[in-house]
Amino acid sequence: MSTIDSISNLDYLGDATPFIGRIHEIIVSIQMFDDFNSAEIAEFSRYMRCYHAPQGSEIICEGEAGDFMLLILEGNVEVVKKDVRGQPQVLSIADPGKILGEMSLIDGEPRFASCVSLTPVDFAVLDRQSLSRLIAEEPALGIKLLMELLILLNQRLRSASGQLLDCLEARRSRIR
Repeated sequence: MSTIDSISNLDYLGDATPFIGRIHEIIVSIQMFDDFNSAEIAEFSRYMRCYHAPQGSEIICEGEAGDFMLLILEGNVEVVKKDVRGQPQVLSIADPGKILGEMSLIDGEPRFASCVSLTPVDFAVLDRQSLSRLIAEEPALGIKLLMELLILLNQRLRSASGQLLDCLEARRSRIR
């Protein structure tokens, strides 16, 4: 059982097959999937399940175990991280086409931040078990997906490192 199944207020919409058109529509606009053709997107979608979350739903909870990533199909999600005082800080607003939760999908570590729906949200989920099945059954597609996830993670790490350096420089400037 995936940790997505333990979230109580989600409506399970079924496997992603009926949503392939919407997933394809969104994925073709995501740089991560530039190298994927229509057949690969359709095949990838077969390994996903879709859900609906009402406004205000915590889809991902900071610090909890997680084994899935999600692709937002409709709606907006707020990404929130607690600061050193335990106060929630908004990191970003994710809209359709954004991928969330990929770090825990890959490394199995606790969630880095929480994700709360600002509006009703429809999203597609790929969990670790489905990713493993995808790699076993469609190795070329699985490797391609893992490479794209690696690139996404590297981009986010570079961005976070740049922001950290900017903060350190601003702090040094205030001390002088």
